[in-house]
Amino acid sequence: MKIIILGAGQVGGTLAEHLASEANDITVVDTDGDRLRDLGDRLDIRTVQGRGSFPTVLRQAGADDADMLIAVTNSDEVNMIGCQVAYTLFHTPTKIARVREPAYLTRSGLFTNEAIPIDVLISPEQLVTNYIKRLIEYPGALQVIDFAEGKAQLVAVRAYYGGPLVGQQLRQLREHMPNVDTRVAAIYRRNRPIIPHGDTVIEADDEVFFIAAKGHIRAVMSEMRRLEDSYKRIVIAGGGHVGERLAEAIESRYQVKIIEMNPARCRYLSENLDSTVVLQGSASDKDLLVEENINDADIFLALTNDDEANIMASLLAKRLGARKVMSIINNPAYVDLVQGGEIDIAISPQLTTIGALLTHVRRGDIVSVHSLRRGAAEAIEAIAHGDAKSSKVVGRAIQDIPLPPGTTIGAIIRAEEVLIAHDTTVIESGDHVILFLVDKKYIRDVERLFQVGLTFF
Repeated sequence: MKIIILGAGQVGGTLAEHLASEANDITVVDTDGDRLRDLGDRLDIRTVQGRGSFPTVLRQAGADDADMLIAVTNSDEVNMIGCQVAYTLFHTPTKIARVREPAYLTRSGLFTNEAIPIDVLISPEQLVTNYIKRLIEYPGALQVIDFAEGKAQLVAVRAYYGGPLVGQQLRQLREHMPNVDTRVAAIYRRNRPIIPHGDTVIEADDEVFFIAAKGHIRAVMSEMRRLEDSYKRIVIAGGGHVGERLAEAIESRYQVKIIEMNPARCRYLSENLDSTVVLQGSASDKDLLVEENINDADIFLALTNDDEANIMASLLAKRLGARKVMSIINNPAYVDLVQGGEIDIAISPQLTTIGALLTHVRRGDIVSVHSLRRGAAEAIEAIAHGDAKSSKVVGRAIQDIPLPPGTTIGAIIRAEEVLIAHDTTVIESGDHVILFLVDKKYIRDVERLFQVGLTFF
């Protein structure tokens, strides 16, 4: 596939890295020559220096015959105009744009071929808000991913000493919970992935990824660790777009406080939020945190745009007694450094955004793509189509499907039913199939499995 990426920042660069390794023809456009040289030295891609919204620059990048334009510069306006020019002058089939400003996102009818022709709109702030909201709903979870509109969920937990399953083989999970069907999809032990088998023994401190129907998640979590009490009191540091959206989404169910430095922003938040308490000040002000009883907070969320400020505020809140702290970390190099120590969960907006972008780039009928363990593996939701003649998966038992190395099928969602995958499970047309890949170089092979042969048409 011939893809043009506008923007060589963290998202654009990481996306180029993902796609270049999957045998796509990638061209990256940016005004920053140093960034482009760095990318060009590391990856087998073309680079073009210039503004991505200019017709001459897009033509130089190969827009005449490009299959897809992905606009992820830091400017919403450049992203939107780039898509407009690609549609009007070059008839580019698929146009994806990152748009952050809520003033654009709340206008219905703005993103159509008759107005601004963007086929897929990505809002990082909304993606991160949804991600944090799911973590709040499952205390103790490190990652929560929805499949088939939430019918099944993948949850990551850290196995603790004393958990019923710790020190036991995975096959004993069924004996512990005879009425709950679940599948352990992946285990990360000492930062290395393990493909789980029935005789795999769970060790304390393992990160265990399991998939189950939504109603069974808490029961499975209790096998890995002592279940935590539900959160009640939540403190948010940073009243920007993410902080505001999150408070709006959860304030009816939790006691929420926002700490925001900017007086004008504080006034805006207090006028637009219903029951959230808005405090003006710095989240790293020890006296303010003590005064607001941070030691009673169930969760402290550092959601500003400044990584260092988020890290320091989180460390201070934890030292002062906050039960759990989460922090947005924009620099991917920091994520592994801080998570799991004083900071319980580090949230990377880049990885969340890239997962959403990759969903729309994959071939075959791929519904969603999610990075596990900060990009070390992927979970893919694909739809099976066709019949036994035209499809490589329909009508076959899982044990007879030629899955690439390091790939497992975790679950199948059939209409409203969640079926945990077993060797004898037969895939039917219309099934949503959840797969896990430890080695991302086999993604193309997975896509081919779910592409329908000509006899289907």
